[in-house]
Amino acid sequence: MTNDDEILAKLFWDIGLKKNCARVLVFMLMNEELTSRDIEKFTSLRQPEVSLALSDLMKKGWIDVVRHLMEKKGRPVKIFQICKDPEEIFQEIIQEVSDDYNRKMKEIERVKKIIKENKPY
Repeated sequence: MTNDDEILAKLFWDIGLKKNCARVLVFMLMNEELTSRDIEKFTSLRQPEVSLALSDLMKKGWIDVVRHLMEKKGRPVKIFQICKDPEEIFQEIIQEVSDDYNRKMKEIERVKKIIKENKPY
């Protein structure tokens, strides 16, 4: 990964994505179609880490398997691609951050209320 890619991945990580998901997402956003081997090489992640990150991103509906490549032997190789417009992905991230913020603010208010109700005067 280039220095700029690392910065982008760190920003996604700071926002709340899992570290490996952030690294994979950055690479996926910059490329059309990729195999898990391509992602391993670019991100310097091991195969199980790439598989978990791909699985998480697929659950979010951000990437999908678009086709399979048949090699001479063994299983077909899956080709992955971003399946949502990046702007939609950013909007989903914004919504997740906003929801998390609101949930935390409600918890803070709840703590304040409990302390106020139980404080001896």
